[in-house]
Amino acid sequence: MAGPDTEGHWGATSRLMWIALAIWAFFSFVIHFFVTWLNDIVILGFPLGFYMAAQGSLIAFVVLLFWFARRQDAIDREFGVAEED
Repeated sequence: MAGPDTEGHWGATSRLMWIALAIWAFFSFVIHFFVTWLNDIVILGFPLGFYMAAQGSLIAFVVLLFWFARRQDAIDREFGVAEED
């Protein structure tokens, strides 16, 4: 029986890491660069720029964490290196 495909696992994990980093950077920096422009858009009485700075980015980070954990678990299971439940 062959061992796990470590290069394939690392490639998939690395791609996932870079995608998550890009999403994190977008919500950490890019959104905030355009906060003044986003304030022209009003949702439920709040300027979108204010909302993204105060709440939106935090919500995006929490969703990103759960998505990342789920995808990493799927990658681990695909390559046979998942932890036992």
